[in-house]
Amino acid sequence: MTSAPPPIRPKDRDGILQALAAGVVPRAGLRHIQVGRAGEIGVLVKDIDRIADGGAAIRFVIGEYGAGKTFFMNLVRLIALERRLITIHADLAPDRRLHASAGQARGLYAEAVRNMATRTKPDGGALASVVERFVTEAVKEAQAANRPVETVIDQRLAHLQEEVGGYDYAVVLKAYWRGSEAGDEGLKAAALRWLRAEYTTKTEARQALGVRTIIDDDNVYDALKLLAAFVRLSGYAGLLVAFDELVNLYKLQNAQARSQNYEQILRILNDVLQGNVQGLGFMLGGTPEFLLDTRRGLYSYEALQSRLSENAFARNGLVDLSGPVVRLSALTPEDLHILLSNIRHVVAGGNPATNIVPDEALDAFMHHCAQRIGEAYFRTPRNTIKAFVQLLAVLEQNSTADWRELLGHVEVARDDGAAASSEAADVGAGDDDLATIRF
Repeated sequence: MTSAPPPIRPKDRDGILQALAAGVVPRAGLRHIQVGRAGEIGVLVKDIDRIADGGAAIRFVIGEYGAGKTFFMNLVRLIALERRLITIHADLAPDRRLHASAGQARGLYAEAVRNMATRTKPDGGALASVVERFVTEAVKEAQAANRPVETVIDQRLAHLQEEVGGYDYAVVLKAYWRGSEAGDEGLKAAALRWLRAEYTTKTEARQALGVRTIIDDDNVYDALKLLAAFVRLSGYAGLLVAFDELVNLYKLQNAQARSQNYEQILRILNDVLQGNVQGLGFMLGGTPEFLLDTRRGLYSYEALQSRLSENAFARNGLVDLSGPVVRLSALTPEDLHILLSNIRHVVAGGNPATNIVPDEALDAFMHHCAQRIGEAYFRTPRNTIKAFVQLLAVLEQNSTADWRELLGHVEVARDDGAAASSEAADVGAGDDDLATIRF
């Protein structure tokens, strides 16, 4: 006899519904609404295991706007945390990209490290606790061997010091330890600031910490490799880096800037595929245009196109998930029905007895979506989910409302939001991607 599922806490319920109603991914509670894509998740879990075993991995997560890329990547990050990896993540933007000369690459790194997460701190801001764990272990080792703490730190970081910027890692961590011993919060904050790439000049960093270098535009990838090595020395299994919205590279008007960013992606891809990095993985999220466009996308860079091209034999429903590219498949009608049922379950707080609508309403809602929007509501479920949450919100707040009557007034309308308009103008999104359901 199976036990009833536990109730959903009001805080989790409200957080999930607020996010879905706004068309964004909830920060927590993804397990309550996840459906489908078992194959894609399976290969990413294998990647996580490879990273934890000292290997490396890279995946390009490709899907239409609203297809669930961010949800998928967040779910994989949560799995990585459960398997003792550390994750960092950031969205690319006009002021954050992989290669730059005016601080944009350093800005991407800084944002990602600010979002550093561990199993005990899944919401980010975990850098201080990771550093504290490393220093604490070094102090214990020094006391047990009756040796100076700084000597132990140097020895533990010895192989890092051979890498670009590795020497200053030891300098910064020893400064953090001195600050901890002396109760100097300013020195500890300066050390964390350096690790987060928040120093903009070498002079300022040298005055605060005595270092010779800073993490800057020209060494961001090297800093990621050092960070991966450092977290492993701190007792974690590895580092997973998640960069989303890579379509912002596709949108760069300057052809040279695009090419330089694609060269950086090629460098990362080559290092991973050739086994030149350890304990480090990348998830890069983008749209089909970002990947396939031979004029401005990754396919415009011949070396990347040859490495990322799809298996010619994977046609007519056949799939190959062994390559670097993971194309998010459309949800099946069965998947979408389960998803709507899960959302209804969340609205009810996990108590099926208080479901607002019956199964009949789920079928009717899907029928209306199929007739009004067509197959796009499987490819880009964001708007469908948003509309369903709005429908349940109306029913919950208006006890006299009837779902049959509300569904009779469903219309397809243009999304006049600036973001959607911008996306359509910039990447040529089809009409289906802008369709939304209004009551």
